Amino acid sequence: MSSRRTAPALFAGAATLLLLGSASATAAPAHADHHATLRALAAPHDLKVGTAVDVSALSDDTAYRAVAGSEFNSVTAENVMKWEVVEPTRGTYDWSQADELVDFARRHHQSVRGHTLLWHNQLPAWLTSGVADGSIDAPELRRILRDHITAEVKHFKGRIYQWDVVNEIFEEDGSYRDSLWLRTLGPSYVADAFRWAHAADPKAKLFLNDYNVEGINAKSTAYYDLAKKLRAQGVPVQGLGIQGYLDIQYGFPADVEQNLERFAALGMQTAFTEVDVRMNLPAGDTERARQADDYRRLLDACLAVRSCTSFTVWGFTDKYSWVPGTFPGQGAANILDENFVAKPAYTALADELKTTRRTGHRP
Repeated sequence: MSSRRTAPALFAGAATLLLLGSASATAAPAHADHHATLRALAAPHDLKVGTAVDVSALSDDTAYRAVAGSEFNSVTAENVMKWEVVEPTRGTYDWSQADELVDFARRHHQSVRGHTLLWHNQLPAWLTSGVADGSIDAPELRRILRDHITAEVKHFKGRIYQWDVVNEIFEEDGSYRDSLWLRTLGPSYVADAFRWAHAADPKAKLFLNDYNVEGINAKSTAYYDLAKKLRAQGVPVQGLGIQGYLDIQYGFPADVEQNLERFAALGMQTAFTEVDVRMNLPAGDTERARQADDYRRLLDACLAVRSCTSFTVWGFTDKYSWVPGTFPGQGAANILDENFVAKPAYTALADELKTTRRTGHRP
């Protein structure tokens, strides 16, 4: 998972889950029409509705596998496409877990979002230690980055519809994050990463991706300014990924739709890439209702702007949520609970998809 919203941002009736038979049985949200999954409801909108997938849970948990395959028409690897997993030893690639997810998606007629080619976290030890001890200098690091991006994008060529190329490169004030990439290569690494990814798969849409950029603020404006500059130079920056990590103790981000619109005006796509809405525990009906409304409002903004092409929740069940391990005392951030019972948040997304019309044209 990415580093998520570590500082405060400025910013009902539940459907039930039908569990058939034993604990190893399949599971699917129960509706009057049992075919009205989120993916079915999203289809008229020309919208990908997705989830991040824990590949270990996909292998071990039948209920998890059933919901992941039935509810969504897009999947994102939670961890298994990150650098430390796919290239644990320099020049030796292990695609096995990522290939497992891509094969699952093919069997279930799902698209795949690639996450992520370049980040400051979850890097292999051989890379970070080499930069730290000086055995990897700037020219060598640039070659390593080019080779990694080229190898990964080529491996999945034609099977990834959107790539998060560069992840979390700005601080909250809009300044560049102090990472080994910036310190060693300077800001030119961003343009290089996009050019290399595009050369490896010209058909994949290439995204910047970050948290705390839902509304118009210093950080999202830094991305807007960067995208405008790079696109003017011919760099294939084609989308902004808005992670969408919210916390109900803070206000809902302002100007979400207007933020999407300004990127659309640049000719770019947008996507909500990692949505969850956490809360302090224990949570009651009031908290769950507020959570549902936050999910709904993010989806509503996406549906209001035709260039918003996908809406991905960062996991769908609290059973496997990253939140409690990162934010002690918080959790319950997903649309299904630990027992795969749908929460008001699930109903809110389903109802929004049922009742909203999209108009306009996609860039």
